[in-house]
Order: sequence, then C-alpha cells, then structure tokens
Amino acid sequence: MESIKRNILLNPGPSTTTDTVKLAQVVEDICPREKEFSGLMKSLREDLVKIVHGDSNKYTSVLFCGSGTINIDVCLNSLLPDGKKILVVNNGAYSTRAVEICQYYGLPHIDLRFPVDQRPDLSIVEETLKNNPDIALVHTTHNETGTGILNPIREIGALAHRYGAVFTVDTTSTYAMRPIHIEEDHIDFCMASAQKGLMAFTGLSFIVGNKRIIEQSADYPKRSYYCNLFLQYDFFEKTGEMHFTPPVQTIYATLQALKEYWAEGEEAKWARHTRVFNAINAGLDELGFRQVIKPEWRTGLVSSAIYPDDPNWNFEAVHDYCYERGFTIYPGKISTTNTFRLCALGAIDEKDIQDFFVVFKEALATLGVQTPVIYYT
Repeated sequence: MESIKRNILLNPGPSTTTDTVKLAQVVEDICPREKEFSGLMKSLREDLVKIVHGDSNKYTSVLFCGSGTINIDVCLNSLLPDGKKILVVNNGAYSTRAVEICQYYGLPHIDLRFPVDQRPDLSIVEETLKNNPDIALVHTTHNETGTGILNPIREIGALAHRYGAVFTVDTTSTYAMRPIHIEEDHIDFCMASAQKGLMAFTGLSFIVGNKRIIEQSADYPKRSYYCNLFLQYDFFEKTGEMHFTPPVQTIYATLQALKEYWAEGEEAKWARHTRVFNAINAGLDELGFRQVIKPEWRTGLVSSAIYPDDPNWNFEAVHDYCYERGFTIYPGKISTTNTFRLCALGAIDEKDIQDFFVVFKEALATLGVQTPVIYYT
C-alpha cells in the first residue's frame, strides 16, 4: 500500500492521526448487531471510563453517533428534572452553544455570561446558585476552544454539588489530553468525540457519567428520542449494542487509537501536547503576535492569536500558503476580535511545529507582512 500523505492539522479537531489508526478502518464487513462487535463496544466503553480515572461501579460511558455537539444536547435535554432549571457558566462559543440548545428545547436556564478572555467569577457563580434553589444542573466548558482559556471546573463542580446540582462539563477538547479525574474534579458527566484527544475519527461521541443519575433520569421529561441518555444507556445495558446504527469503521479506528493512548501513557501524552503548545507559543512570541488569553489562564491546547494591523495581512492567503504545504491553520471564534488559532492536538510533536513556522514565516514574507508583526494599539 502506498504511504499516506501526512498533513499537520493545527485546527481544533479533527486531529492529525497515525497511519495505524487510519488503516484500522479497513476491516472485513460486519453487521454491528453481531456479538463480536458488541464485545468490542463493551471494552471501548470500559476504557473511556478509565481514561478519566472513573470507578466502573459508579461511572459508565454511553456512545452516540454524531459530532461533539450531540453530547451537550443529550446531557442538557436528558438530565433536567421537571420544574427545574439549568445554569450555564458561559465565557465562550461552546458554552454559548449550550445556551442555544436550552433555547431550542425551551429549557428553563440562566445564561451566566463572563467575558471570553476572563475566567468565571466563582463568587458570582455561587451567588447565582444561592439565589436560585431550583437550579438542578450546572454546565460549563473545560477548555473554551474558541480562545484556549482553561475554566476552573473543579471549583465550579464543588459549588454545583454544594447546592445540590448535577455538574456536566464539555471536555471535548481536553478529554484524553489534559488529565481529568472525574471524582476529584466533582464531575458528574463529561464528554468528548473520537476525533479530538483520542486522535481517531469523526462520527463517534461519548458521555462518561454517573450511572445512578442516568437511571434517575428515566423519570424526567422526554425531550428527544434519538438524543435521550437513559434510552441509549438502557439499550446498552440490555443488549450491549447502540440503539441505532453505530459508526462501525470509526469504532475500529477508535479501538486502535485507544491501544496507542495506553501505549503512550497519560502523562507522556500530556507532556507531548505541552511540548507542542510551548513550541507554538514560542513561535508566535518570536513573530510578535499577541494572544487573547494571558499565559497563566491558557489550557495548554489552543493558542488564539490576534490579527496584526499590517495592511498586507490576509488570513485566507496565509492559510492557503500553509495548506498547500501540508499545514492547516484555523480561523478564530470570537465575534468581537479577529483571531486565528493554532492547536496542540493530534499525533504531532515539537519538530512539526518548528517545520510549520518555517512555512508560516515564508507565507508572511511572501505577502509582505512586517515581522515582528505590528499593532497600532
């Protein structure tokens, strides 16, 4: 077989994958209702709990076919009791997406907004919980991928539990990258997709969470059929299968990615992502780029650089120059500031970033962008 061209994806997912993960999808055809395939999903579900150091007697994982947003949808619509409301601690695009899901379902909620470049004020979070005893679910995002800010989930989770609420966290861009301890972090439900930290492919998403709370939710209002957490969990428990057709090839790729995750090890993997992140920041600093998030608040996965004020700067042209040479960069996700993002995800290391900056500097020179880059204010 011919070697597969290796592209370096510096976007926030899907991530660069190994050839072994790519090739794991090339398997004999199988009906996903066979016991053989159900056995594969059982081991997959167990591993997903282990990654966040969960006790398998207390926590389980539930798989869904879809992108990461399906997980937020599932948790919010499935885990809210009748007559209660949701508190969304919101300082970015992905917590805003949770608010939009609440709006679409008509779920009672509080959109507790903070600036996108600031961490949530815990005193305001606590005051909101204290003043609204009907809050039954608190939701936030671990790493706001639009900016790269790290939210204090352990502290927010402790507050949620102090006031009797369930705590759900969007860990889509931290799961299997930045270490997570589900119990110590006071998380009831976290979530991710196979194409992010696991470095597999799009199409498989999963929620890791508390079995007892899932079982309690069987009596909550039914707001969705496909996206109901208890319904999917119950079907897994009774049959070992997904309720609806699973993404078969993606599951094979994810199983291979899990083998590679355990072989590399949690600490070594996080150390590698940190090397990549540090190399990204060093390259941006050398060129004079400003970032949205101050260093001590960065998650260690996403660098969000502000467009320079140079009239020759053109993100699309820079993107295209890099893309043609095997490097993908990504636009920002802040409505008030023009930014681009470089991300430390995937099967890449420090050398890949050094190679990228050679090409990136060429792109700037070709366009006539002054370096170090200029800002007028």
